[in-house]
Amino acid sequence: MTRASDADRGATTVSGGIGLSARGLPSWLGPVAEAVERVEPRQLSRFLPPEDGRGRQSAVLVLFGEGKDGPEILLTERAGSLRSHAGQPSFPGGSLDPEDGDPHTDGPLRAALREAEEETGLDPAGVQLFGALPKLYIPVSGFVVTPVLGWWREPSPVRVVDPAETARVFTAPIDELADAANRAMAVHPSGYRGPAFLVRSALVWGFTAGIIDRLLHFAGWELPWDRDREVSLDRRS
Repeated sequence: MTRASDADRGATTVSGGIGLSARGLPSWLGPVAEAVERVEPRQLSRFLPPEDGRGRQSAVLVLFGEGKDGPEILLTERAGSLRSHAGQPSFPGGSLDPEDGDPHTDGPLRAALREAEEETGLDPAGVQLFGALPKLYIPVSGFVVTPVLGWWREPSPVRVVDPAETARVFTAPIDELADAANRAMAVHPSGYRGPAFLVRSALVWGFTAGIIDRLLHFAGWELPWDRDREVSLDRRS
């Protein structure tokens, strides 16, 4: 992956003044920005928002940065005491608040940045939002989630802000996520079976792993891996 900047790709602004821009992204992020423009909901997940409008509107921030081990993604590990998805690695994010705005326009963008700041302490001013994936649905929790993609243009220190909600904040290098040695299929007693990543002492599975898996695929970063390799999940997972 090279790190030189591409030429400006253009920008869009949605109501409320917050916008999406692909200008000045590092060249290695180009395939992701291009994939966002063409990917269809069904190519990401079979679970799409209910047509009757049910579901709690939420957003997550899929934040790409560059660390000492190259391009990486910011992740959090949820506190083990939480009622839903306890102890599970995830993107920073959460439900939309009324002040975030319209859930169909700028609301998810604002919510993703706000939640990331609240959970990790990052400075939103250093984040360039460059895309948003289609809304997806998490049946087990009833969340309608918009994955918002960002470039950590000016990195800031991150940490656990509230131990009651977050156990750890860490980054996962793209090269490690794509490495076949770190990939497997997670199998839950409920019958769930989906992609998983074993990185940085964490087992990333579920919604978060599904998004990472699809981004690796559509960006052309996916390497051949053994889909028969399984990791069993605890019933409480």
